Amino acid sequence: MSFSKLSFSRRYILAGGASLLGAALMPIKTYAAPVDGSSGGQAEWGNSFDPGTKGEKTVRSTYPILSQGTIQATEVMIQRYQQLVAQGGWKQMPGSERLRVGSKGPSVTALRQRLIVTGDIDQELGTSQVFDSYVEAGVKRFQERHGLGPTGVVGNQTYAALNEPIDIRLKQLEINLVRLRSYAGNLGNRFVTANIPAAYVETVENGEVQTRHAAGVGKIDRQSPIMQAKILDVNFNPFWTVPASIIKKDLIPKMQKDPTYLDENKIRIITGDGRELPPSQVNWNSDEATRYKFRQDPGGEYNSLGFVRINIANQHGVYMHDTPAKGIFGDDFRFVSSGCIRVQNVRDYIAWILKDTPGWDRQAIDEAIRGGKRIDAKPASPIPVYWVYITAWGTPEGVIQFRDDIYGKDGFGPGAVIKAMQAGDEGE
Repeated sequence: MSFSKLSFSRRYILAGGASLLGAALMPIKTYAAPVDGSSGGQAEWGNSFDPGTKGEKTVRSTYPILSQGTIQATEVMIQRYQQLVAQGGWKQMPGSERLRVGSKGPSVTALRQRLIVTGDIDQELGTSQVFDSYVEAGVKRFQERHGLGPTGVVGNQTYAALNEPIDIRLKQLEINLVRLRSYAGNLGNRFVTANIPAAYVETVENGEVQTRHAAGVGKIDRQSPIMQAKILDVNFNPFWTVPASIIKKDLIPKMQKDPTYLDENKIRIITGDGRELPPSQVNWNSDEATRYKFRQDPGGEYNSLGFVRINIANQHGVYMHDTPAKGIFGDDFRFVSSGCIRVQNVRDYIAWILKDTPGWDRQAIDEAIRGGKRIDAKPASPIPVYWVYITAWGTPEGVIQFRDDIYGKDGFGPGAVIKAMQAGDEGE
């Protein structure tokens, strides 16, 4: 669906008032992907991206985050938030009492008032002191719009998101509008976007999102770079060469604690002249290990790249890949890598990349993975990929999304939600 076909109207969205702010962004497609043996029987699709609130009305968007529709929707949301600021915004939630269905008291009244302001519950539901199923649904919608798991329980992370001042939210929207506008040119007919703060990847074709995937991105101290590149090829059952930074920061300390670590993870030490060196011949209490190359054997059940690596041409030495640790895709906090991006439901991602490459249908992809041999495949033509940093945006359907400023690029200091995540688990 092209932007011109939508008949998008600013007046229409503004007329919807705050109620439009409560809708949650939903995944474009849900896949029942094959279960990888590496996940111990855990199907990747079980960890869905931005899952919907069961039984509640949700909004699905086919609009790429990098699109004219997103730009104009964000402009509209800025106007709406300017109105909310003029009206006094929202009050801070008092206390830190964990709230859930059945909770009663003034804190629930304050929660209702807060959710009404941003349209996550309807004003007609009132401000009683009872936390009922309607409030639970509103909390879930709020959580989804802020990248939190929709538990319906108000804990540390949700309090942090609720209490982020409205002037900060407005500034976030204004800053990110500038970022969105910087991608207003021709991005290509087929391209990939990885939004780092939201920790997700989307594939785009003919102006529509084809798939969305939860992702694991760079840690705060090992950030994924903001960049533009191109997908060159796909490596099935790849070797993993351990980056020098990981050798020093991770591998050496692990060997000091557990001398069997390399053997158990099938990592080999290769000298400069190509010989394999036994771990027992390395002094792990020195920097000797940094002189060698460390290479992990192929194998999706233990190899850090999983079954597939997607090569992208860039100066940072990063790429996209599968992972044997599928469980991370169900977490709210997916800032776990050393700069590369791990992709959920990677088989569907690869199928889209290779869809125009003869001989690489989904069956061929599954067979290549199952066979365990090193095989390379190329897309019919290089595919543009954009690693972006967007923490606030709107969609043409009237949805507004916020994500925590994980790398501090918005200029407001460490994000409140990230602080809460590091302080303790949200829980049930």
